[in-house]
Amino acid sequence: MADPKNGLTYAQAGVDIDAGNEMVNRIKPLVRSTRRPGADGEIGGFGGLFDLKAAGFSDPVLVAANDGVGTKLKVAIEAGLHDTVGIDLVAMCVNDLVVQGAEPLFFLDYFATGKLDPEQGAAIVGGIAQGCLQAGCALIGGETAEMPGMYRDGDYDLAGFAVGAAERGQLLPTGTMAEGDIVLGLASSGVHSNGYSLVRRIVEMSGLGYDAPAPFDASESLGAALLQPTRIYVKSLLAVIRATGAIEALAHITGGGFPENLPRVLPEGLAAEIDLDAIAPPKVFAWLARTGGVAPEEMLRTFNCGVGMIAVVKADQADGVAAALAAEGETVIRLGRLTARADGAAGVIYKGTLAL
Repeated sequence: MADPKNGLTYAQAGVDIDAGNEMVNRIKPLVRSTRRPGADGEIGGFGGLFDLKAAGFSDPVLVAANDGVGTKLKVAIEAGLHDTVGIDLVAMCVNDLVVQGAEPLFFLDYFATGKLDPEQGAAIVGGIAQGCLQAGCALIGGETAEMPGMYRDGDYDLAGFAVGAAERGQLLPTGTMAEGDIVLGLASSGVHSNGYSLVRRIVEMSGLGYDAPAPFDASESLGAALLQPTRIYVKSLLAVIRATGAIEALAHITGGGFPENLPRVLPEGLAAEIDLDAIAPPKVFAWLARTGGVAPEEMLRTFNCGVGMIAVVKADQADGVAAALAAEGETVIRLGRLTARADGAAGVIYKGTLAL
């Protein structure tokens, strides 16, 4: 048997079990705050439980999504601001659920780091809990992995997993879309969580630090401005879907912008005609385009450019849906209409000019 005087411990190898336990104790109240009908368990078990019947579903279809935050995490790490990327993590998953008409039910996270800092970890999970509260879903479990040698000290990565449900026959898109239908846009909160490899390159070109005042908003630092969390559209969209029954399709505008995301929900033979003059992009996009010399076409296929979600509705219901969304707190933009699409033609047609 080896001499214990010369034996290594797990902590000496770089993994601190005590730090992990401390983090679990810190986040328990955060997790508890996200309870909802169907989920009322405590973290610490081997799996999270959810009761669909208690959540009010009778014949549900489950919808699942997973995503990450990408290199926006590098901005958070370099800026030393960790309390909002958890909201981004939830947003990227639950916004993908609601576009299919599903109500997000529960969320699980994966947090991996080189050396666990319980305070940093609690800040990150605090953001995840806040995102779950905004989406109305329960945080029922997750995994924290301390992996020295895999990540440098201070670095970390996040992944999220969300499950939602819709009653059978109520999924989106509806299949009723036709030429002349109206395309409505919902304003984004900023860059959201896509295109940050380009964002970071532009920041390098600018010569600014993340602690410098943002050139497009001197009231906050560049880091804080670029970390504005992704808007979560779940509660407003579910309310309007249920109240009006008029939304035919939704598209979450993420990486790839309009040209990649909008055609995914359109039937063959239809394209979306988008009036770029109707969009008022947040100032951050003009700064990125100007500082990086990014062409408008590249901006539109990399960023949301001010529109984070799109809805398709019948022309005679567009005003009512727009008013209902506005009453739920959304800024609604009448973007354009559906038009006939020839074989091999683009799924998105632009009119006007993006104000960059």
